[in-house]
Amino acid sequence: MLTEVDSSQHARAYENISLYGLPGRWRRLLLFVWSCWKANLLGAMEFRLSFLLTAGTMLINNVVWIVFWGLYFRRFPVVNGWELQDVMMLWAVGAGGFGLMATLFGNATRIASLIANGQLDVYLAQPKPVLLHILLSRMSVSAIGDVAFALLVYAGFGDHSLLGVLKFGLALTLATVIFIFFTVIVNCLAFWLGNTEGLSFQLFNALLTFSTYPTGIFRGAGKLLLFTVIPAGFISYLPIGLLRSLDTKFILGAVGVVLLLTAVGIGLFYTGLRRYASGNMMGLRR
Repeated sequence: MLTEVDSSQHARAYENISLYGLPGRWRRLLLFVWSCWKANLLGAMEFRLSFLLTAGTMLINNVVWIVFWGLYFRRFPVVNGWELQDVMMLWAVGAGGFGLMATLFGNATRIASLIANGQLDVYLAQPKPVLLHILLSRMSVSAIGDVAFALLVYAGFGDHSLLGVLKFGLALTLATVIFIFFTVIVNCLAFWLGNTEGLSFQLFNALLTFSTYPTGIFRGAGKLLLFTVIPAGFISYLPIGLLRSLDTKFILGAVGVVLLLTAVGIGLFYTGLRRYASGNMMGLRR
């Protein structure tokens, strides 16, 4: 379930917030981001019961998978070096990264549709960074359940030391950025190929699916694919390469992939924007 709210509705309400030490441009940008998130959440919570049921259903859905893995590891305690705690943290990172993307930047999955239907006009007409404004303008209510699930799993199975919390925070950040900009990249194909909504969804779904399976079960070309074309391996290996022990080469590789995806995603969007054909749609989002 997606809730769309005009992200400029609450902008003026936060003009008096102090962010000392930041240049004026960055201060205004951060206030804009905060205002969008606030407006989206207020819109989602307008119908409280629906909000709780939607988020709660997703939480329960994820718990079912945890029960399945628990039963599996009761019979096979170790699978290619992976233990139950590793798989629990895999789900915490995967679900948490997806949940943060869909909650905070939930419009990423709709970029292909906006392009194909000529609906970017409203964003182009406003004095805000176009890509950022698009990403911020929607949120997925069900994804809040994914975030809650990730935090609950971490509370039950994670390392609660200061270092453990920092590593988990880093893992969530890396996973979130990979989800965001991989989604942006596959949706930007619509600038060149027309309506690629179905293709973009399938590629995004492949990333989401493979990011919840231990990398140890893949071999050869399959494993290579997960660390190149569909970078799910950089999410699913985080419980081993970061949370269990610091694998410097893997961490540097993951950070490099995050930076590459970010640069390619931003560059691809603004390059494709030059090809965009306006839909001549005059309207307001509310």
